[in-house]
Amino acid sequence: MAAEKTTGIVLRVIPFSETSCIVTMFTRDFGKVTTMAKGARRPKSPFEAALDVLALCRIVFLNKNSDAMGLLTEAKLERRFRSATRSLDRLYAGYYIVELLNSMTDDGDPHPELFELSTQVIRQIDSSEISDKEVGLALLNYELKMLSILGHLPMLTKCVSCGREKTTIARVSFGLNAGGILCGACRGGESNIVSLSPEGLQFLLKIVGGQIGEQSRNSDNWNGQYQEQLNINENVNLSKELVGEDSFSGAEAESQASERTEVLEEDTTGKEADRSSKEVRRLIHKYITHLLGFQPKLYKFLRNL
Repeated sequence: MAAEKTTGIVLRVIPFSETSCIVTMFTRDFGKVTTMAKGARRPKSPFEAALDVLALCRIVFLNKNSDAMGLLTEAKLERRFRSATRSLDRLYAGYYIVELLNSMTDDGDPHPELFELSTQVIRQIDSSEISDKEVGLALLNYELKMLSILGHLPMLTKCVSCGREKTTIARVSFGLNAGGILCGACRGGESNIVSLSPEGLQFLLKIVGGQIGEQSRNSDNWNGQYQEQLNINENVNLSKELVGEDSFSGAEAESQASERTEVLEEDTTGKEADRSSKEVRRLIHKYITHLLGFQPKLYKFLRNL
């Protein structure tokens, strides 16, 4: 047996006897590993209380290179997840990351990029510098990047079945079985379809860094932008009517109308972004559930994020 050194995130700790436990960790160099930690439950444990779920540890273990369980010989704590004592929602968010790592990775299959991503998002949600709403967005970003690293990111810019480029901004059909968006011709023979709004698709593309095909004045995309501009002009006219041209001089009235229009647009943009975020999160949750074949247990505890 060779002694291996690496850094790992503690995913699960299961009591095995009065003094020992079984520890599952997602490591930088060896992927997910399960080891026996002898003496870990003793009052004066050699592991210095490092074996706590979501803790980041430097470990030494004996890798048997077979189906047999390895032996954990040393674990030193680098960082503990402290939000567990401050916020229940953030604790659920951390446990959700643990559940994804347990469910979507295989034993002995290293993904250094996923390890770095996981440590980064755990540190982020453990920070008091971001709000609970930002924690929800951090989880969504983590889900999408994880899907990309593991090769499961859905196709979003063209039909996943026939490869036809999507050049219009219109409501799209997302095929859970197919693994991406479907054009009208390919949608008919597919099952497990989820409808996604134009705003939701744009929000999703913004996160993953994709973009819809070339715009043209003859496309529905351009027509949509033209209608959007008409709506903005209507809001400007409405704002001018609310201010009242008789109450101010022309310059003052225009300034007031502009200010009210900006506030209206900010409120509208914020609400649309919030709706799009919730829609995309529901879609990705359904997609991950389809990939796993079961719904992650922590979904129902993430509703406040």
